[in-house]
Amino acid sequence: MVTPLSVALRTETATAHADAEGSAFVEQLMAGQACRPAFVALAAQQMVIYRALEEVLWGHYASHPLLEPVMDHRLDRVGALEQDLVHLAGEDVQVRLATGELPIVPAAADYAMRLRAEHTPEMMLANHYVRYLGDLSGGQAIARMVQRHYEVAPAGLTFYRFTQIPKPKPYKDAYRATLDALEIDAGTHRRIVAAAVDSFELNRRVFADLAAARAPEHAAAGGPA
Repeated sequence: MVTPLSVALRTETATAHADAEGSAFVEQLMAGQACRPAFVALAAQQMVIYRALEEVLWGHYASHPLLEPVMDHRLDRVGALEQDLVHLAGEDVQVRLATGELPIVPAAADYAMRLRAEHTPEMMLANHYVRYLGDLSGGQAIARMVQRHYEVAPAGLTFYRFTQIPKPKPYKDAYRATLDALEIDAGTHRRIVAAAVDSFELNRRVFADLAAARAPEHAAAGGPA
């Protein structure tokens, strides 16, 4: 008997999920040991990744039988990220991204490239699950910690607020039930789970690159690398 997809996604990605969440960059950010520019840098990477994700999802898979049951504009994050970055980095943020003044780390550029160039239905469903359910699960806690540690105003944290989904738990429960109701064969099941593991690994690489980018400034300041 095939394990329900939502259960397989939770259990078989557990190690990769923990590796991503336990990265030095994330731990320092959440503990108040980073700095406001580090949070701005994270938002910039998210912009690049979510722009690619949502362009591919809505451009190629809005009516695909594997994706259509979970497609929901209430989850879209690009608009929120655009607002956050304007608040955090100024009205010229798009110019700064284009010129590299606000740099995109190699792992984030690679993640976005893969979404655009290598997408499959299984890959996109896996990334839909990893990113949006992760945002719904931990977004409020992250927003509180960032606001507390780095004095970021609510106007710079709209990415973490799903105003059109006031009760995340019932939404997530329904999402998982939808995954379990998909009529897929064992091969498709395996490919979705494998792609979800890959998604967490790509996230971990982004965090590793962000930590590496911060290391010189921390060394100069005498702080932890």
